[in-house]
Amino acid sequence: VMSLLWQCAIVLAVVAASAANEDLNVDCEKHSIKVTWKVSPELVEHAARLFLGHCVPSTFSVLPTGEGMATFHYNLNGCAIKKRVTGKKHIYSTSLTYRPNRKPKPAAISHHIKCVYIRPEGWIPPFLIPAYGSAEGHGGLVFHMALLNEDLTGLAKSSLFPLGSFIPIWAAVDQKDHQPLLLLLEECVAATTPELQSASLVYPIITNKGCLADGKTGNSRFLPRYHPSAILLYLQSFKFALGEEVYIHCKLVAWDPEVFDIEKKACHYIKETGEWELLDDPSQSDLCKCCDSSCKPRLKRGVDSGILRHFISSLTKLYSAVPVSTQNSQDVTIWL
Repeated sequence: VMSLLWQCAIVLAVVAASAANEDLNVDCEKHSIKVTWKVSPELVEHAARLFLGHCVPSTFSVLPTGEGMATFHYNLNGCAIKKRVTGKKHIYSTSLTYRPNRKPKPAAISHHIKCVYIRPEGWIPPFLIPAYGSAEGHGGLVFHMALLNEDLTGLAKSSLFPLGSFIPIWAAVDQKDHQPLLLLLEECVAATTPELQSASLVYPIITNKGCLADGKTGNSRFLPRYHPSAILLYLQSFKFALGEEVYIHCKLVAWDPEVFDIEKKACHYIKETGEWELLDDPSQSDLCKCCDSSCKPRLKRGVDSGILRHFISSLTKLYSAVPVSTQNSQDVTIWL
């Protein structure tokens, strides 16, 4: 349908804030939308807070002037872009925003973005076609993990960190066509080997189904999320296997963003209060009390544990270590 639509379409790109806004450029392409946004130097360090719908920039660069250039290039069916058919037009609309605070707090900057296509003659809505239908099921998820620079604006240029400094670690899961997902770090350990073995020397970082144990002995913590499908671990470097290569292995889990329990959580220790806090909803921090003991659920009758295990395994990935210095295309583990 989209290919026919493109061949017969007149494409209009609309920026509601200003039709001639020189800081914004919108390209309505065949199957996608491309938006470039030049932001002020003050927003450069907050690049992770820029969104097209719910998507962060595809690329971000700092210009010689100190300004930043954010590029968003995504499929028209992604990023919570809304489609509306009215008369002879197909309208795709979304918002370009800067959100210094998490929802439900409003965006500090917002631009309405819209692509308008003139529908071809003879076009029929897909749901009216007898052969049209829908299917649901579990598909493969794409997980990412990387070191960020100290400004959280891009990938780190080095994997060497002074003792006691902070290491920003970013992890995310691609939403694709799945329902909204919450990304959790279920377990992380530092090890001296690229593959975990019984003889590996290890240091626990996150244990007990999401408890940031290193935050109690050191000052590591989670940073506020910019989106449920990504998480930022602010890990303080520590003494471990001095003189050797150190690998960080993490188990990543994608889960229902509305459901937390003692096995699906992200908890860090607040030294000022001497208590554990749930990153995503401090009012439910009682789920973190088990971090000092054992976070094991009570068995309930009538639960099909086999189906539950299958669902969890389909949304979970345990990474094997690959040194970042090799620039492996998977880019899923950290080498210090």
